[in-house]
Formats: sequence, structure tokens, C-alpha cells
Amino acid sequence: MRKKFLILFIIITIVSELTITTIYIKKKPDYKNDTTKINELTKQIEMNFGNFGDGGKNYNDYEYSIIDNNEAVLYKTKDSISTSLNEAYKNKDTIVDLYVNGDIVGKLIINNNYDDLITKTNKSYVTSIIIISIIQILSLVLYYIYLYINVIMPFRKMKVFASRVSDGNLDIPLTMDKNNNFGAFTEAFDIMRHEIKKSRKAEKKAMESKKELIAKLSHDIKTPIASIKSSSELGLATTNELRSKTYFESINQKSDQINNLVNNLFNSSLDELEELNVNAREVRSGIIKDLINNADYLHKNGNYTIPNCNLFLDRLRMQQVFDNIFANSYKYANTNVETITKIEDEYLIISIRDFGDGVEAEELPLLMEKFKRGTNTQDKDGVGLGLYISNELLKKMNGKLEIKNGNPGFVTKIYLRII
Repeated sequence: MRKKFLILFIIITIVSELTITTIYIKKKPDYKNDTTKINELTKQIEMNFGNFGDGGKNYNDYEYSIIDNNEAVLYKTKDSISTSLNEAYKNKDTIVDLYVNGDIVGKLIINNNYDDLITKTNKSYVTSIIIISIIQILSLVLYYIYLYINVIMPFRKMKVFASRVSDGNLDIPLTMDKNNNFGAFTEAFDIMRHEIKKSRKAEKKAMESKKELIAKLSHDIKTPIASIKSSSELGLATTNELRSKTYFESINQKSDQINNLVNNLFNSSLDELEELNVNAREVRSGIIKDLINNADYLHKNGNYTIPNCNLFLDRLRMQQVFDNIFANSYKYANTNVETITKIEDEYLIISIRDFGDGVEAEELPLLMEKFKRGTNTQDKDGVGLGLYISNELLKKMNGKLEIKNGNPGFVTKIYLRII
């Protein structure tokens, strides 16, 4: 709608300028002759009437012709000027009666260069209109640039921000100039993000407390169940009475059933992580750079290139993967980031490396499990789900995730399927 309005405005402006130009072109030019000089020329011609020769020729830079009462040409300064009254009227020339002894003896026709005046006037008006049009177009361009920087770009940033918030990514702040037209508005958006993040943290803490409670209860329940199962197995092994064996077998079966129910109770709180929907399709590899740049909002990543190929992925879920990886780098390493890409077999491999302290070697195999974190992260926010979720998403896109220490740093390798 904005582009249509701009195009319509330009068309109206151009049509208006053309209309004004046409009106001015048809307007009669404004020309004035020097009355004193014309009177002097007239007197000189009247004094020398009938004996012109070179006398008065081009007097005061005027071009003129002299005709008698029968419109016979008596004299003219050049061939291209009017030599009859009809021509003079047509060319808007100045006509002066010539008197000798009180009688009209002819006419003085002074050439006013009307055609030249028209051409000069038209050029002047056309030039003015062109300059005005250029100024208007430049003003529109500058105004559009102003709108783009101060209105369109802030709205686009808010759109991306809102999309990320809706996807659950609350780590990336909405950074904008508070002095622009939407400064207070965007600040309120970021305050909302901060409050939602606080709420999510409280929710995660409550969930962790719930999981701890479930773990403790399951442990407390499993301990007596294990004792009951052991006692029933011992009774089953030592008794010879058929009826007692039946009772002990029943107790043993019920113990196993209760144990399975307790395990299901513990695992049911984690099942929602498996419900992440992935809608992968064929896309060009060029979007990877956009996704990485969006995730790298602190601009710590160096230069890199993405090979041209077709990939099988879900753009939204892939953004979550990069967001998780860069968020971990910012949070735990806070160093520059190095990205290296290559094609190997049927995969595009993207290696993202920070230059922090890495993790303990024995902890690496555990980091992609649920709620597993390194020992160096105890003072940092988080619940240990970022790498687990990223790995699960990549699996659903026929890819995979690998992690290792970079000596120094921490390296995350993303394998994306080429199609």
C-alpha cells in the first residue's frame, strides 16, 4: 500500500508539472520596447524619408522595414523581417506611422523578434519546471529514506523481535534508539521481553522443583518397593507351600508394576520436549547466512562464506538451532566466534567455534542429554536443554549435531542434509 501511494504521488506530481508547463508555454511572452529610442528612430526616418541609404540602419540595435501607403517596401534592415501590415500584425511587430509635412507617408515596422521571445520564454519555463520536478523527486526520495530508517526499519525489527518472542527466544534484546519516534514503544516491548523472561525463569525453576520432587518421591517409593520385591523373591525361593508361592508371585508382579508406574511418572514430565514439530523442505543455502546473522546479534562472528547448494530444513527451527548455539557462546564464553563451512559427502557442515574455556572432556557426551550442563556453568542461567533441543530438531531435518573442545574454545558442528 505504501509503494502504491508513492507511485501515485509521483504520477500526480508529473502530470501537474506537465499541465503547468503547457499553460506557461501558451502564455504570451512579455516584451517591451524603448519608447524614447523608437521616437528617435521615427524622427530620423521622417527627416530622411525618401533618402534612406545607410542612414539610421540598425539604429539602436532595432531591425525594421519602411513601407509606403501602398505597402511598397522602401527600405529594410534585413530580409527576414515583416514587410507588410499583415505580416507585422501576425508577428506582433510594432507599427508606427511616418509623417512628412503633416501627412502620413508610410509605416515603420519594428521587428520584435516575437518567435525568439516565445522560444526563450518557453525554454525558461520548461527549465524552471524541470528543476522544480527534480527538487520534488529528490524530496520524495529523501522523505522515503527518512520513513524507511525511522518507521519501516523499526517496525521490521519489532516484527522479527515479536516472532522470536513467540518462538520462545527471550535472550535477544530489542536494541533501538530511544530518540526515534518509536523509542518509548520499543523500550516497552523490550521491558515486556524482560518480564516474560523473568516469568519463564520462575516457571523453569518451578518445573525444576517439580522434577526434583518427583525424583525424590520416586526414589523414596523405589526404596521400599525394592525391599518388598527382595523379600517376596526370598519368600518365593524358600517356601514350599503352593499357596504361599502364589502370594509371593503376586507381590513380586505388583512390585514390578509399581516400579514401572514410578518410572513413567518421572519420565512424563520430560515428554513435551519430543513434541517439537518440524516442517522441513528444500531451500537454498543462502538463507543460512541470514539465520546466522540474526542469531549473532552482538556481531561477534567473523567473515565466512556459505557454499551454494539445496538443503533440507525448516527455516524456523534452524533459526532456533543457531539462536541456541550463539546464546551459549555469549553466555559461557563471551568471545569472538569463528564460523567455517564445507561440503562433505551429503552434508553441508557448519562449524561454529568460540574461544572460551570449553568443558571437561568427560562431560562432552552428556551435554546433549536433557537437563545436562557442564560444571563450569553453575553460576550461569540455564536448564541444560539448548543442545538437546538443537540435536532433536536437526535429527528431524535429517541432520545431526556434534560437539567437541577446540583447544581453546568449544566447537559445535551442524550437519545439514544436501538434496
